[in-house]
Amino acid sequence: MTKTAPVSASHPLPQRDGARAPDLAAALRRELRGEVAFDDYSRHLFSRDASMYSIEPIGVAFPRDADDVAAAVAVAAEFEAPVLSRGGGTSLAGQTVGAALVLDMSRHMDRILEIDPERRLARVQPGVVQDDLNRAAGKAGLMFGADTSTSNRATLGGMIGNNSAGSHSVRFGMTVDHVEALDVVLSDASRARLETVSADELARRAGAQTLEGSLHRELPRIVEAHREGIETGFPKFWRQAGGYRLDRLLRDGGYDLARLVVGSEGTLVAVTEALVDLVPMPKVRVMAVGHFESTQAALAATGDAMERDAAAVELLDHAILELAKQKREFRELSTIIEGDPNALVFVTFFGDTEQEALSALDGLEAAWKTNGHGYHTLRAVSAAEQAAVLLVRKSGLGLLMASSQGSRRPLAFVEDTAVDPAHLSEYVAKFTEILDRHELEAGYYGHCSVGCLHIRPFVDLTKPHGSRRCARCRRRSVRSSLPSTASTRASTATGSRAASSTGASSATTSTRRCATSSGCSTPTGG
Repeated sequence: MTKTAPVSASHPLPQRDGARAPDLAAALRRELRGEVAFDDYSRHLFSRDASMYSIEPIGVAFPRDADDVAAAVAVAAEFEAPVLSRGGGTSLAGQTVGAALVLDMSRHMDRILEIDPERRLARVQPGVVQDDLNRAAGKAGLMFGADTSTSNRATLGGMIGNNSAGSHSVRFGMTVDHVEALDVVLSDASRARLETVSADELARRAGAQTLEGSLHRELPRIVEAHREGIETGFPKFWRQAGGYRLDRLLRDGGYDLARLVVGSEGTLVAVTEALVDLVPMPKVRVMAVGHFESTQAALAATGDAMERDAAAVELLDHAILELAKQKREFRELSTIIEGDPNALVFVTFFGDTEQEALSALDGLEAAWKTNGHGYHTLRAVSAAEQAAVLLVRKSGLGLLMASSQGSRRPLAFVEDTAVDPAHLSEYVAKFTEILDRHELEAGYYGHCSVGCLHIRPFVDLTKPHGSRRCARCRRRSVRSSLPSTASTRASTATGSRAASSTGASSATTSTRRCATSSGCSTPTGG
């Protein structure tokens, strides 16, 4: 999550000039109870996340509570320093790196404050790790719906900033679908509670002569002024996180500022607490693993799975499978794969009973056989049978990153383009042509069920042509996706830009600038 501090500062601190950094550090140490680290080693550690970008921060603070967050924002504003909230650093496009004051929410603000099984709600601090929430909620048979593959390190605050989804998003939706209310710090260091409010309550809050009051006054006007653009400009495909979600501001006859914030990568607020809803854990899970002779053949088989209400359909291509075979921890996978497939498709079915889940699995296996999809289907019914396939499916990114050879590495510069599943095969074919034209190889994995693939071309940026190839591939991939009603996630683009921004002075200004956003942006570097 990224937050921009006001530009009216009494002690200007140029974004990339550390001359005033010692004064900023001293001021933070006076005002915060949490630790403050401006040493070279700490700044080096926080210059990286899971993305390809590296930007050294001004310094790092570790707030202990919401008071510390507000104090940090206030001090940063005095020095005109951008503020960058950070969770687990799992972002793939530089959202958590920037020339800013980094607030690490994961060290201290990691408490699960309340779980209400009857209402299926959880109240958490932003540094809570997804797996920890799921373990606590699991005692009541509940879980958080957006189940990312990085669940053992991804924090709820980061998931809110990125509007994270996950393997089963076709069933459970994205993070935005599960946020009920947010406690936040605004750009002037004031506090606010964002939630769904009625028209009468909106009018009451709009009467306050505060930044929060101005938000409740101005945002409805922005929505009304740009209603046509909001209704027609956003991609119709639901799996998207591009732009500010003005399309989510209206909810149940009221106004929901909390869901507007989700996916804004922290540029509007710094989240200090979240109220999220929970979903029932699946009672029974079974899996089918289809073996295919090409990636295109695997994609063609997706429809049969979706017709049977699959909870997840995921792809791993030959490049990742070969890497898995070379790793000791995935050795068991080699013993269960039939032949030498060029792609595997993992299909998950949920059911209230084992018979219900097995019936769907049987139907898929029969449909694939009838339609000539694949040459073998592995059935994983027991927990033990599913363990090996689940391990390698969740490790796709790690396997790709471990495949680096010297300076030739898989890079995330065309990450997370979401395409309507009906057009996914067409999009992959076009993108493969682009890679072939530039003599590049790539690993493919991701969520066929929602048309969201992770594609990592192998590029050597130390070569003169390396960065040029990245730029050309990026431009051509966006052009090839647009006719297919694709939505290139803002998390692939705005993260690295916003982290180094010293622009908008308030949430209202930021939102107005994005009021007519189409939700389709192109990946850029940071």
